[in-house]
Amino acid sequence: MNFLCICTYFKGVEFLKSCKAEGNKVFLLTNQKLKDKPWPWESIDEVFYLDNVDNNFDTYHKILTGLANLMRTVKIDRVVALDDFDVEKAALVREHFRIPGMGQTTARYFRDKLAMRVQAQDLGIAVPPFSPLFHDIDITEYLQRTPAPWVIKPRSEASAAGIKKVHSFQEAWDTIHALGEERHNFLIEQFKPGDVYHVDSLTINGKVIFTRCNQYLNTPFEVAHGGGIFRSVTVEHGSEDAKLLKKVNEDVMRAFGMRSSASHTEMIKCYEDGQFYFLETASRVGGANLAEMVEYSSGINLWKEWAKIETMIATGDTYELPKVEDYYSGIIISLSSYEHPDYTPFNDPEIVWKMNEEYHIGLIVRSESRAKVLELMEKYAIMIRDLGYHASAPAPDKPVH
Repeated sequence: MNFLCICTYFKGVEFLKSCKAEGNKVFLLTNQKLKDKPWPWESIDEVFYLDNVDNNFDTYHKILTGLANLMRTVKIDRVVALDDFDVEKAALVREHFRIPGMGQTTARYFRDKLAMRVQAQDLGIAVPPFSPLFHDIDITEYLQRTPAPWVIKPRSEASAAGIKKVHSFQEAWDTIHALGEERHNFLIEQFKPGDVYHVDSLTINGKVIFTRCNQYLNTPFEVAHGGGIFRSVTVEHGSEDAKLLKKVNEDVMRAFGMRSSASHTEMIKCYEDGQFYFLETASRVGGANLAEMVEYSSGINLWKEWAKIETMIATGDTYELPKVEDYYSGIIISLSSYEHPDYTPFNDPEIVWKMNEEYHIGLIVRSESRAKVLELMEKYAIMIRDLGYHASAPAPDKPVH
């Protein structure tokens, strides 16, 4: 089969390798700026570059025109978006060339945070009270009936990019007015203090076949806006929280029309009422090396298995999930003041992965004990701060890719 993989951020190396290993021909559409990245060139049959990766008419026109020329001699069987920012591009290509897979309407549920909330609320899934920023009277009434604080967030950014927290009626309106003509691309939502979780899963033919539940020890918002250290750990296997998280994730996948893909869903457990609220989802593998964390706790490489699932769907073959392990893992990542941090002080036997990226320090640990993982996450956070490894950068005023 001929696979077009769209990825305008450097990631998905294991997907590309696995897709090729399954016997497919792999075409990569990526950002011109990424041409010198260490892509698995031996697994890529042909690569195409975009000099503009924004989701705008000019970019869409270039993609469709270029692929129309390619399609004269090569039939593309499947299109896969490996990054959040490419979901719309992949959906557009599928719709235009009538290639099977997620279309533009369904893709909205996995990219547009407003579409997610409306669909979830309509189908009985709990979400924090929210409002679009279209109609002035609706916004005013929302602010009057919903207690502060609130967060104003972009509808189509990834992670915590571009989110602003506001605490009063006037501050909310000042922030909304400052968005100018872009305000329709944002929404406002009540800020609910709580623990944030992420559920990473695989779905085939509408059925979730693998789920791993994890808890952020520092939320993405805290890390982005407070200069914190990113940490996440596996949720207690078989616990009530794990069961509830799996159920909400399955409800979301069903409500949003997910057929077959990897997915990354985030939820918050509110301190006030103990209820889980849906925050957002994405039809891709989680970023920030969470795929590696999931693999060390479960034995399941999400990138590899996703490629196998896509191939199975395309060819009609059967898919069998590898045996799932039940370890606990934890990840810790921080910006570093050193270009190449010295990992010598980090020498516990539970360490199974060390980050190799300039001006970053990161570790993954694995154990049969969740308590041990939590102990090490706390220990390493203190070491990274006290030994001078930690660095922070201010969150951008505007969302950027």
